[in-house]
Amino acid sequence: MAEILVLNGHPGRSSFCAALAARYAEAARTAGRSVREIAIADLPLGASAPDGRAPTPDWVSEARAALTDCRHWTIVAPMWWGGLPSALEAFFVEALGEGFAYRWRDGGPMWDGLLAGRSARVIVTMDTPPWFLRWVWGQPLVKRLKRQVLGFCGFSPVRFTLFGPVRSSTPDRRAAWLAAAADLGRRGV
Repeated sequence: MAEILVLNGHPGRSSFCAALAARYAEAARTAGRSVREIAIADLPLGASAPDGRAPTPDWVSEARAALTDCRHWTIVAPMWWGGLPSALEAFFVEALGEGFAYRWRDGGPMWDGLLAGRSARVIVTMDTPPWFLRWVWGQPLVKRLKRQVLGFCGFSPVRFTLFGPVRSSTPDRRAAWLAAAADLGRRGV
């Protein structure tokens, strides 16, 4: 059983997201926490139908076991075109399915989040300055993940750390972001 599940949501094998996820996981382990890591780049996404008729792929069963066992889920992902990489969206569709992550209540539009009792942290890299995302665009990605994905499944609290703009960042700025990810990992938040 791993106390913390770290998901690298970047579809590339080497990225700044991968470095942030690794730094977070390493610091959490150094602090004595048990950690499990999953990288989107290592999963055969799109190999199953989310309608429940096809057999559940092994990777989905393994991801669900990791989610069941964890007390905290950290997702590290880039924001692309105001959203998430399609591979990460496919992970949500396949791993957070009905009957596992949520269940509709009979006779109405309400649901139960079946992963309640767990917290989440989302670390987002982007080329948008965080202040611009908040004050000009109203944080649509943050709101969606907090309310319609993680909150819908029962995660609470759901916290966010936004790093950007990455494209124009200096090596010193990236080092500071890596240190911030390590601090979050040490604290297990």
